[in-house]
Amino acid sequence: MPTSPVKTRIPLTSFGHLITEVKKQLFGIEAPASADLTGYRKYFNSYTLQGRRNCVLVTYGLFAVTAAAYFIHRQRKGTQTSSSTA
Repeated sequence: MPTSPVKTRIPLTSFGHLITEVKKQLFGIEAPASADLTGYRKYFNSYTLQGRRNCVLVTYGLFAVTAAAYFIHRQRKGTQTSSSTA
């Protein structure tokens, strides 16, 4: 049976941690320290919990704005067609 070069005790249910550990051990890629992050990367990154949370909040916000714009456009289009037929 082939063996993996990755020596980790991280459970498979934690896929994000597994990928991070694989990157670290196979490729030598490590997460930057929070002091190294500047600009928008300090608040929107995949390394810290705050950064991940901010990415999720922006995604949900974009979905909400898109849905609101769609419904407003749909209502405005519906009122124009009903007033033009009268």
